[in-house]
This record gives sequence, C-alpha cells and structure tokens, in this order.
Amino acid sequence: MSHDYDIGVIGGGPAGSTAASYLAKAGLSVAVFESKLFPREHVGESLVPATTPVLLDIGAMDKIEAAGFPRKYGAAWTSARADGVDPLGFQVHDHGLGAADVLFNERDQLGVDRDYTFHVDRGKFDLILLKHAESLGAKVFSGVRVREVDFADPGRPVLRIGIGPVTTEVGVRMVVDASGRETMLGRQLKVKVPDPVFNQYAVHSWFGGLDREALANDRNQAEYIFIHFLPISDSWVWQIPITDTITSVGVVTQKARFKENKDDLEGFFWESVGSRPALFDALKNAERVRPFKAEGDYSYGMRKVCDDGMVMIGDAARFVDPIFSSGVSVAMNSARLACADIIAAAEAGDFRADRFAGYVTKLRRGVSNWYEFISIYYRLNILFTAFVQDPRYRIDVLKMLQGDVYDDQEPQALVAMREFVKTVEDDPGHLWHGLLGNLKVSPDSKALF
Repeated sequence: MSHDYDIGVIGGGPAGSTAASYLAKAGLSVAVFESKLFPREHVGESLVPATTPVLLDIGAMDKIEAAGFPRKYGAAWTSARADGVDPLGFQVHDHGLGAADVLFNERDQLGVDRDYTFHVDRGKFDLILLKHAESLGAKVFSGVRVREVDFADPGRPVLRIGIGPVTTEVGVRMVVDASGRETMLGRQLKVKVPDPVFNQYAVHSWFGGLDREALANDRNQAEYIFIHFLPISDSWVWQIPITDTITSVGVVTQKARFKENKDDLEGFFWESVGSRPALFDALKNAERVRPFKAEGDYSYGMRKVCDDGMVMIGDAARFVDPIFSSGVSVAMNSARLACADIIAAAEAGDFRADRFAGYVTKLRRGVSNWYEFISIYYRLNILFTAFVQDPRYRIDVLKMLQGDVYDDQEPQALVAMREFVKTVEDDPGHLWHGLLGNLKVSPDSKALF
C-alpha cells in the first residue's frame, strides 16, 4: 500500500518536534505540518527537570545550552498571609506560611545529569526543537494547516492539507496529533471533554527591568520561578525569568472572575496584582514590553487518545492547569512514551490501537498524578508553603515538582497531602480550616481522564 510518509505529525511545538526527532532517529520517514510560522509567542515558559532526559535522548541538549536560556535551579512560593499561624505539627522554617522554596538538586532523578533546567523564550525554544527534528531528517512544512484526517482506510490515513486556498492530500501509515490546544483530532472525532472543575483563565505579559530580588524570599533565589498566591479565591501569579532583564508575569484565576473583566485585560491584571502591594510596586517600576494577552479554557481531556493509525500527544491529548510548569514536560514525555510504541508498531507493520496500550497507560497515570497533585494543591492553598517545607514530605513533593510522575507507584506526596486535607477539612474547629482553598475535585471528575 503506497504512502507518502511513514508518520504524519500535526503540529511542530515541543510535542510534535520531539516526536519527529525520535521517529526520524529511528529511521522512519516523518512529515511535520505546522500551521504557524516560527518563531511565535507561546506561554508555558518554564521547564521542569523531567524534560532533561528527553533533550538528551534526542540530542538537542547542546543546542538548548548554547541558546543561553536562564538556568532554573528551583521554585518558590510566596503568600499574602504570613500571619503567624501555629503550624500544628509542621516542622517549617522560620518564615512559616509566608513563603517556601525547593532546589531541584535536593533529590536525584533518573536520567537527569545537571542540577538545573531552564526558563525559555518559547519562540526561540520551540524553533530550536523544530529545526533539530529537521536536522535529523524530518520534513517540516510550516504555514501549512491540516484541515482533517480521513481514516476510512485505517491502514493509510490521509491528511487533507490546506496551503492557502488549495487543499492537497498526504497519505501516511500513521498520524500523531500534536496540534496543541487546537486539539485537531479531538474536535474532529468529538472526543474532547471539558474539565468540570479547572476552568482557569490567564492574563499575562513580559516586563523589562523588574527587580526580582525585591520579590524573592532570598536574593539568591531571584532567578527561580515564583508562584505568588493572591488573597483572591483560587488565584495566583507566575513570575518567570526570560532573559537577564525580561520577566514573564501572568495572573491566573477562575473563569467566573475573569468573565467580569474580559473586556479590560489591563485593568483586570493590575487589579489582581494590586492585592499584593509588594508585587504591584515592583511591576509598576518595570516596563511592559508586550501587550497583555489572555489564555482561556485551561483544562480538558479526551475520551480516547489513540485509535487505529492514530495517537494524540501533549496538549492535543490532555491539558491540566499549568501551575507546576507541567505543559512542556507532558508534551515532551508523552512524545517519548508514544514513540517507543510507534517505533515498535512500525517494526511489526501493525498500527492498530492496541499497539499503543503501553503509552496510553503511562500517559494517563502521569497526567492523573499531575491532576490530583494540582487539585489537592488548590485545596491546600497557602498551606502548601508549610507542607513543602516539612521534612517528612518534602522529597516526595519534590519528586512531583521535578515532573517524575510516570512510574508505577502512587506518589507518596499525594497520599500525605490527601490525608492532611481530609484531617483539616473534617474538623471545622481546626486552626487551619479557614485557610483551605475552594476548588474541590470529585472522584468522578478525575475518572473522566
């Protein structure tokens, strides 16, 4: 049966370019169809250490190092409520509930050979990965949109490609949907499911000359990623170094609150930031260098992520609230996991859905761990700053913050966090009861994904 390429990849972001690199290295003919022209702006600018083994695998690490992206050695949180509440058994540092931080090198991680990862300008980072895939032999078609995929013959899916007003057809042995939040096949096959709980919106921009030390727990942590809790229900601010002088800052909140202000992004941003005076003052003294942008519909899943001749990876398969910089890690690791099955399927000449059961199991396990971690995190709210500092739980929490979520065991951090939330939640008289966040995730909503 004739075909133009072994594999057609829809999308050239981190998921698609990583998949193309793995597959091209394995000797398969690969075509990547990317609707945009790179470089292009994109959120999700901070990595976790779980991306390191993938970058080493595909041979792109030297190029990422050479790009000079800021190194990310850790993460930190600050709270608007440092009110001297007794930790009741938590062995926290002197700064109590007000702040917390972790260093990635506190825990060894398989396949990670350095004590840092990166903050990245996604325009540059994504272009490096796409060019790297091309250097390995993948064919990259930019400014070309896949309009639909015809699966009438499961042995030869046909991609209908739009180039301006012209449509052409490309036959492949298998399709990898890495179309990101456009969720091309999820929409075509009508398998996309909105998350019933997490429906966050973000308003963000870049600022030049921000004094990061003024916002840090310690001046040596100024280059960490910072999460600043807001004294507003289920709302927070990210602070990510992009260069020596430019910082990405974004406000994340629930849809209901955003809808009230959707026609005034700038007003919404400054009103939100104004609830943290130190943050507000530092930003007012910085120069905004990009327009404010909004991102919505943050979380969703799919009823299925593979079928005969098809798998979905990255955001095309699942997107979860990005509070722990999980987006690029899930994209690249889902590509890694999927490609192991795709390469085996190609060797067997069999691209039926059951060939990808291993990928689906590992992806769902990893994303389910992220999902529960984030949901419990939102319930802990500012109590997380105490929890992450307790030596009884710190290393287990750090394992998840590193993105190490795909193994067979339920992370111990989830067990401890779940038990702690239940203890506080079940006791209305508990000193910390009033500090719990409002978001609640039922077992049914988690089971959807």
